[in-house]
Amino acid sequence: MFVYPKSYDVIVLGAGHAGVEAALASARLGCQTLLLTINADTVAQMSCNPAIGGLAKGHLTREIDAMGGEMGKTTDLTGIQFRMLNTKKGPAVWAPRAQCDKKAYQFRMKWVCEREPNLELRQDQAARLLHRDGQVFGVETTLGVQYHGKTVIVTTGTFLKGLMHIGLKQLPGGRAGEGAAMGLSGSLMEIGLELGRLKTGTPPRLLRRSIDFTKTEIQPGDEPVPYFTHWLEDLFHVEHSASLSPPRSNTQTQPPAPELFHVEHFFRPAPGRYPPGSVLDRIGHQLPCFITFTTPETAKIIRANLDKSPLYSGIIQGTGPRYCPSIEDKTVKFPEKERQQLFLEPEGFNTDEIYVNGFSTSLPFEVQIQMVRTIIGCEQAEILRPAYAVEYDFVFPTQLYPSLETKVCRNLYLAGQINGTSGYEEAAAQGLMAGINAARRVQGLEPIVLRRDQAYIGVLIDDLVTKGTVEPYRMFTSRAEYRLLLRQDNADLRLCRIAREIGLLPQRHFARFEAKEAAIRSELHRLESTRIGTTSLAQILKQPEVSYADLPSRNDSLPPEVVQQVEITLKYAGYIARQEAEVEKCRSFEQKQIPHDFDYRTVPSLRAEARQKLIQIRPQTLGQASRISGVSPADISILMVWLKRSAAEKETSAV
Repeated sequence: MFVYPKSYDVIVLGAGHAGVEAALASARLGCQTLLLTINADTVAQMSCNPAIGGLAKGHLTREIDAMGGEMGKTTDLTGIQFRMLNTKKGPAVWAPRAQCDKKAYQFRMKWVCEREPNLELRQDQAARLLHRDGQVFGVETTLGVQYHGKTVIVTTGTFLKGLMHIGLKQLPGGRAGEGAAMGLSGSLMEIGLELGRLKTGTPPRLLRRSIDFTKTEIQPGDEPVPYFTHWLEDLFHVEHSASLSPPRSNTQTQPPAPELFHVEHFFRPAPGRYPPGSVLDRIGHQLPCFITFTTPETAKIIRANLDKSPLYSGIIQGTGPRYCPSIEDKTVKFPEKERQQLFLEPEGFNTDEIYVNGFSTSLPFEVQIQMVRTIIGCEQAEILRPAYAVEYDFVFPTQLYPSLETKVCRNLYLAGQINGTSGYEEAAAQGLMAGINAARRVQGLEPIVLRRDQAYIGVLIDDLVTKGTVEPYRMFTSRAEYRLLLRQDNADLRLCRIAREIGLLPQRHFARFEAKEAAIRSELHRLESTRIGTTSLAQILKQPEVSYADLPSRNDSLPPEVVQQVEITLKYAGYIARQEAEVEKCRSFEQKQIPHDFDYRTVPSLRAEARQKLIQIRPQTLGQASRISGVSPADISILMVWLKRSAAEKETSAV
């Protein structure tokens, strides 16, 4: 057994979207960080659709960016098509989405990790966790190497005992062409964690030249591009490093940036201009996606082959995603639908692979060929990569604190699909917070827990650790009760101060944020105080049919993002005030802490189900307790009384 001679502050297992954000966050906070991955060529690999954002997921991505994460910036530099969804509805549900160049995204993320001070990327596979006395202190790999560290973050994605299914054929692995992590599940159970089994899937990839796109509907991108990052100057100025650490001395050799991301001039983006060196800059335009449909013949083939589906023959034991069902599920559960809408989406500009969005399946390869050729425009299509389903182990997330630390083992954090989520954005958000909190544990600081009224990230983590999940969890705007406050356009206004206080947001970004905030306040004051006759400009702008550009006195020098905030603030003032009042009303519950050692068995009036759930989850606040399934408002009222009594008894005994 070889013990690596260097000890780390934070060890991250897995270099997917959760692992990358976790490792970058801890390294940028000054911690010596090790990022351990089975294959260093697949850092931040997009296993399914190479797309970022969409409904609610776009909110998460913008929040990650506002908190100092990397996902938004990399998406902007490697995207091939950008759209703002839901613009015909209210601003609470507007959502940015980007189709990315799969390989460019992966290479850029790997490059960022490789050049980040305090971060070491290493190729090896974790075999077991090292722990003693209820505390983790490192990891042992399949090569027989022990890495010791103060904290460990597990972000294994679909690789924990991953098993892939194509028809009745089974292959061990967490992703096509890659192996599975077979030993780590046993190590997690040894620590005391309860594991379950989930399932996800991916559609086939088709060869572009074999598709007749004239039979499909073209779907172009939006211009100007709705970028994800709040820090557009970083996209246009090479000297703005992704690192927050002090620059290296001149005696050290700085690795050159890849040509794809190297720019020499700083300038503000103009309409139709793309970040120099970005994928869009190289190809000169956005790539279109295409809309097509299945046919009744597709459903006929699926129904005739259900006995060959591992999902319907009982071979797959894991629970699949409710909101991203396979084409078999759609056909069986919605028999009245004669056709299903699909999207043909490019995987990059240097490849002819086309992703068939909405056509996930685990049927045999020969059946997949028949099915694909019933899709409109795909009558002669060739499958480059077959579709498959993958089963994997996950940890029931109610076994975690809101900091994402496990309750049974100190200094061990979990993030991503291991916690039962689906999607790159959900994983990255958890990774960011786990990285922040692991670093703060090392530094002797209190964890950062975002509230439900502060961020979708807060909603995501609170849902997981409070309510749990037995199926792959996907974020939706409907999960956020304060969604009018948690818009994608104001993620920086909600989170930048927190990010700056933590130490993840550079001063140049915070200065830009403060300037934006001041400009919004100044313009709102001007509109309120400037009148046309007896009516203020603010009152005029509140009218539904009036936009800022229609005002008789406007400031044309204001940036578009400032104008947008001014319009939304005024037009939705009543609704926003109502939600802010609701937040204030619930704040006392959220601030009322429950002692960690509080004995719920001493509360005789609690219902048996409520007592069982409270003992199992051990909520940290009354607000969290009130959201636990099986805990009623009456239980909360009783709990409040006993908490006051317990506090009074402690004060008396202390005297």
